[in-house]
Amino acid sequence: MIDSIVRLFAPFQCLGCGHEKDRLICQNCLETLPRVPSRCYVCKATTRHYDVCESCKPRTPLRRVAVFAHHADLAKELVHTAKYERAKAGLFEIAEMMAVLLPYFDDDIVLVHVPTATSRIRERGYDQAEVIARRLTRQTNVPRARLLARLGQAHQVGSKRSERIAHVKDVFRPVHEEKIKGAHIVLVDDVCTTGASLESAARTLKRAGAKRVDAIVFSQPN
Repeated sequence: MIDSIVRLFAPFQCLGCGHEKDRLICQNCLETLPRVPSRCYVCKATTRHYDVCESCKPRTPLRRVAVFAHHADLAKELVHTAKYERAKAGLFEIAEMMAVLLPYFDDDIVLVHVPTATSRIRERGYDQAEVIARRLTRQTNVPRARLLARLGQAHQVGSKRSERIAHVKDVFRPVHEEKIKGAHIVLVDDVCTTGASLESAARTLKRAGAKRVDAIVFSQPN
């Protein structure tokens, strides 16, 4: 409601063309976003339905990671604006784009957001992954559950893969374990940089009894 009121008095300018369109990315600019083709998120080899390739399966607990756009240019600017300039409405637009990826998953999935460090949540006033997951459920009626809690405060921005892996090792704990056992879970996050957070979250859920863990994210660097 607050976002709707703000839009009436201060319409958003499209990040791409600069025109007031009541959105951070207008439809014309949305069509120019560089989409990620179906591929393995680890090695970038072409696969069916964003599946992890056979060579990479031993390296990750995830079996499918669907990505909407390359993390560059307009997509990167949208994420930055939504996370660091408190333009929460941008997360709603991100969720709308990500919704087109849900048909790549089975019907019996549960959406679970990857929790952000609480220090970041205090800075922004919201957890961007949770906002996206909640919006996806509103748009598609795919069920959502809070099944992970974050224990650490490590920030991932600017870290190398080895550092990211160390930062997020055992940083998550399962909650409501009775809902995890036997479930097909799809993790929700805004960006997959190295996959370290997604993989740590997936391992936590698998140890708690999840049948399968996949992921859906908005963007990933080339």
